Amino acid sequence: MKTIFTAVAAAVALLAVQAPAFAEDLEFLLVNESSANLVEFNVSPASSGNWEENLLDGGVLESGYEVGVLIADGATTCVYDIRGGFADGSEAEDYGLDLCELGEYSFID
Repeated sequence: MKTIFTAVAAAVALLAVQAPAFAEDLEFLLVNESSANLVEFNVSPASSGNWEENLLDGGVLESGYEVGVLIADGATTCVYDIRGGFADGSEAEDYGLDLCELGEYSFID
C-alpha cells in the first residue's frame, strides 16, 4: 500500500492543541480502500454530537493510499465517531469506534 502525506498531516496538526498532562495522544492509520478519493474527513468524540472540522481542509487522500492520523485534542476518551466525504459525492459515517484499540480505520466501498 502506498503512503502519502497530503494536507492531512497539516490538518491533523490543527487538533494538536496543548493537551493537559493526563491526556494521551491518539494515533491511528487511515486507509482509503474505496474507489473514490477522500475529500472530507471528520473525527469527533462520540459524546460530542457535532462533527469537528474537516481534517483534510482542501487536501485529498487518494484511493489506495493511507496516512497516519494524530489526535491530540486533550480528550481522555478513546471512543470517537468518524465521517468521510468522497469526491463522487458519497459519504460514510461510523459511530462509537474505540480508536485506542482499533489502530487502523479503512474506508471501503
